[in-house]
Amino acid sequence: MVNYIEASSAPPKNTGAIRLYDTQAFDGMRKACQLTARCLDALADIVKPGLLTDEIDRFVFDFGMDHGAYPATLNYRGYTKSTCTSINHVVCHGIPNDKPLREGDIVNIDVTFVLDGWHGDSSRMYPVGTVKRAAERLLEVTYESLMRGIAAVRPGARTGAIGEAIQTYAEAERCSVVRDFCGHGVGRLFHDSPNILHYGRANEGPELREGMIFTIEPMINLGRPHVKVLADGWTAVTRDRSLSAQYEHTVGVTADGCEIFTLSPAGLDRPGLPSLAR
Repeated sequence: MVNYIEASSAPPKNTGAIRLYDTQAFDGMRKACQLTARCLDALADIVKPGLLTDEIDRFVFDFGMDHGAYPATLNYRGYTKSTCTSINHVVCHGIPNDKPLREGDIVNIDVTFVLDGWHGDSSRMYPVGTVKRAAERLLEVTYESLMRGIAAVRPGARTGAIGEAIQTYAEAERCSVVRDFCGHGVGRLFHDSPNILHYGRANEGPELREGMIFTIEPMINLGRPHVKVLADGWTAVTRDRSLSAQYEHTVGVTADGCEIFTLSPAGLDRPGLPSLAR
């Protein structure tokens, strides 16, 4: 049985209950999420061949510090970096290092800032220089998958509607949906209930209610959906070494749909790809 609780009276830990946030909380999330979005916007100007992923990590740390925010991943469960940088066949949780980006790479940069206690969580794909058409198409399909999942969010629907919208579209485009990772509740906690699967059926999962806040972050592969985690305990890669892509937004359920907190103020939700009017 699914339990819902007013966030203001919920304990400061994930108990499995789904938190329902008020308008003040939505204001706090807007500020944290927009700071994250502005950082991701700024990265669009510096991602190019030769850039070290460690330099991306330092940029994110400094950006947060300059704006009174702290990177949520830094020292989270032993993770030692301020961001995740996942290149080509890395599905998620790639660890920044001294390896330079190369012409034709695609890289996901995942940023979460904690501002005034609120977590703003988002990620985008960045093409490095000129990429092959197969990679560009994967980015297009993955972004569209995300937006179709978001379009399914409304009070009374179930979380499975999000997954069904993503899975139906991605598989029709001859791509696969990673099952091993999912979206999640977010707010005062970095990871909270409910889990948001990126596959499934519309009549499955908890009911969506006004005030819920969570991420939608589909990972889409050009090949098969299977992944493995490397010996570092973090880096997840495709087993068949096919390209993988991910876009992520944080959304809040409203009376008639949802609000996307992490939209780019500069229109760079798909950096390196043509902007889409929605």
